[in-house]
Amino acid sequence: MLKTVVAHSEDPDSLDAVQEVIEQCKNQLNGTEPQAGILFAAIDFDFSLILEEINQVFPNLELIGCTTDGEMSSVLGFQQDSLALMLFCSDTIQIRAGVGHQVKENPIDAAKVAVEQATQKSSEQAKLCLCLPASYIGEGLTTSGESILKGLKLALNPEIPIVGGTAGDRYKFTKTYQFFGSQVLTNSLPILIFSGDILFSHGISCGWQPFGRKAVVTKSVGTVLYEVEGKSAVSFYQDYLGDRPPRAENPLAVFDGDSDSYYMRVPNTHDSEVGSINFLGDIPEKTVVQITDISRNEVIAASKISFENALKNYPGEKPTAALLFSCCCRRWLLGTRSKEEYELVEKTLDREIAVLGFYTYGEFAPLEPNGSTYFHQETFVTLLLGTE
Repeated sequence: MLKTVVAHSEDPDSLDAVQEVIEQCKNQLNGTEPQAGILFAAIDFDFSLILEEINQVFPNLELIGCTTDGEMSSVLGFQQDSLALMLFCSDTIQIRAGVGHQVKENPIDAAKVAVEQATQKSSEQAKLCLCLPASYIGEGLTTSGESILKGLKLALNPEIPIVGGTAGDRYKFTKTYQFFGSQVLTNSLPILIFSGDILFSHGISCGWQPFGRKAVVTKSVGTVLYEVEGKSAVSFYQDYLGDRPPRAENPLAVFDGDSDSYYMRVPNTHDSEVGSINFLGDIPEKTVVQITDISRNEVIAASKISFENALKNYPGEKPTAALLFSCCCRRWLLGTRSKEEYELVEKTLDREIAVLGFYTYGEFAPLEPNGSTYFHQETFVTLLLGTE
């Protein structure tokens, strides 16, 4: 059994918002004790007050969360500057929280500590990891999702899927916050480990369409792309876009080996003299890449495709909860049409499914069912959970 409730408030006052959220949860729980929870909050709330209030009502809650670039739920749809909470109750699933610190300086150790803390509290083998890590912001570096992901893969069984998103701060790019129990943290890696009688599936989609020819990366260092098939990265872009500088509207599709599946990398800055482009994520040498172009209608439609793929892959008949992770670049590029992403998902929803989501600074999910997890950008990720 898995019972999931979700609550959402757009009240700008921290105390009023958290009290409203708690009251919504209590009304739905009907006296059932929640085991774990996920909290998404806009950047301007008083987080210490909010966590203290939640802890007073649910003192044994395995709670994680983070700040966002926008929130989504089955209560209020898409919102900004809001507070949203999902709670899980189950007698057949164990959901345990862990956290690692100093994730920027040592992501491998942070992931190891978080996984050990969560798994030591469980008597069952881990089946799924949900992560909500800090984003590396400031000093020209927005995220280092690959290093966080590498640490989690080393700490977990390699076959365990990792799904989630990096924290946001409403596009300010100054500091993000993470939540663990009653603690307000920065530079940390909070996770939930699901084990026991849990069924789950995921779906991903971006909406950007690759065009032109595929080409091999011949020189790159971390997030900096220098050459594609011996030609400078800037020249490679100019072959297709002319003098228009590389920008978020035309990310690179990076292909997974010989497969047609790809993950996205967003251009950040470029050096015209050197001909290099700095992306918001690593681009390994010898990978195959292709420039993409945007159709806003297809980008919006990707949310429905992601959700439908998750439903198609769900191993049971009736998921209880859906978690949504959408990139902040999507929200920025879609502007006032951002709300249409959730609206499309809502039209596909079974009304009994509780939904919670947020706009991230990078997403985690496997490219394929039962495949390896990748760090994504400009992608819409759906995670379905249940026991039936």
